[in-house]
Amino acid sequence: MNSIDKDGSPSAALTAQPDDGAPFAFTIAYIGIGANLGDARGNVADALERLQRLPGCTLMAASGLYRTAPIDSSGDDYINAVARIATTLGAEALLQALHGIEQAHGRERPYRNAPRTLDLDLLLYGDRQIASATLTVPHPRMTERAFVLVPLLELAPAIHIPGKGAAQQYAASVADQGISPII
Repeated sequence: MNSIDKDGSPSAALTAQPDDGAPFAFTIAYIGIGANLGDARGNVADALERLQRLPGCTLMAASGLYRTAPIDSSGDDYINAVARIATTLGAEALLQALHGIEQAHGRERPYRNAPRTLDLDLLLYGDRQIASATLTVPHPRMTERAFVLVPLLELAPAIHIPGKGAAQQYAASVADQGISPII
């Protein structure tokens, strides 16, 4: 079975390979978390707890919380974080589980980039590149958003984005986006 890098970087081991004695295989996935309606900070914290309790998932690590201004939208500032999980769920099943957590928080989707009580994005799913009617992985705008890159790089400074290369190379292009850690 492969091991995960000390910094959590999936560049060396993304998916555990089953062997004769292994009861299951798992995939390392990264989830973007954001909220700007209601108790945004509480909603992000609750999302992390729900990820830990989600069957087939283990919360391995979470970034700190960050405050960011809305992009291509209006409303209150967002509270953002990124979580690293190990999961036995397939990518589509994980996406459905994430939507279930959003729904538990009253998530509505009236229009693109609308303010939200909770937003959970499947950023990375192992080293897979997925393009289906319902899911695109790596998340298509993750390299354009400081609210994704900054907490992602906090968790895994050497992480590589499948098909795009080192995440670190995109940090300079989002440096002008306002983001501040919440202490």
